Amino acid sequence: MVDADVLAFDIGGANLKAADGLGWVHSEPFELWRRWHELPDRLARIVSHRRPRRVVATMTGEIADCYASRRDGVADIVAAIQTATRAAAGRCPIGIYLVDGTFVSPEEALARPLAAAASNWHAVARLASAYATAERAFVIDVGSTTTDIVPLVDRAPAATGLTDFARMAAGELVYTGVERTPVAAIVRSLPWRGRLYPVASELFAQAIDVWLLLEELAEDPAANQTADGGPATRPAARRRLARMLLADPDDVSEDEALAMAVWCADRQGRQVARALARLAAGLGWLPRSVVLSGHGGCLARRALTRLGWDVDLISLPEILGAEVSRAAPAHALAVIARGVIA
Repeated sequence: MVDADVLAFDIGGANLKAADGLGWVHSEPFELWRRWHELPDRLARIVSHRRPRRVVATMTGEIADCYASRRDGVADIVAAIQTATRAAAGRCPIGIYLVDGTFVSPEEALARPLAAAASNWHAVARLASAYATAERAFVIDVGSTTTDIVPLVDRAPAATGLTDFARMAAGELVYTGVERTPVAAIVRSLPWRGRLYPVASELFAQAIDVWLLLEELAEDPAANQTADGGPATRPAARRRLARMLLADPDDVSEDEALAMAVWCADRQGRQVARALARLAAGLGWLPRSVVLSGHGGCLARRALTRLGWDVDLISLPEILGAEVSRAAPAHALAVIARGVIA
């Protein structure tokens, strides 16, 4: 066990992430929508290992469809944090992060559930602000499921929307990522043998298969967070993409699967580029600096290349390390709680 002054949680719908703000991070797959009742125990294991003097948390899992509403989701997640902390750390104080950048007690978070909901993007933006090289900048945080785009003005978050609904309407939240997004949500057809073929509206393949084939994501034979529960390897990704055409996997060669991956990546890049352009048009200015966060920088770079913007590009994975950047919301929250950044 390790003593930690601060333990920060980022509780999502598909992953649990934790950090101490000093370089230690933890990330594990957790299907909240299926296993919400296990959340207190999962959190308690992490708390008992770290033995923190303070626990802080942000969340996006409140939108999971196991909850009737965001209010219910926030209430259940806050209760799980309280239960886990009491069980593993006694009377350790708890702070819930709000979209206005403040930490509040669990009781106040329950009274202001929509301010506690989906607040992790704000923490990442505050962290990224410290690395922006221009007064007007964007943060692009690409994760497994979504892409967050946050304007920075005078090195502070300047989002036009604070809720998921408002942010998605403005182009600040793009529901596409480099792992969990179904291929059928990216394209309606794939190139094969000189023509375009329609894809099945099934969860046969996901974005992870696209970026594995493009060698932008590392293979992990032990991972099974894929559409078919198979390994995260390039041969398995080829088979999953073939199923999108209802073709026999042996009928799709490596080169053909790679061409399909390029096609999907291009369309996904267009989607993010459109959101970036729409946001910039609404703001009336173009960023001079862009800070990349998360493990999907490959998608962000593709979108920026399409736009042709002349920006100073800063990569948090290069500065902080890939593991820390992948858990950027939790790391940012811990850093904020420690008072390292404003």
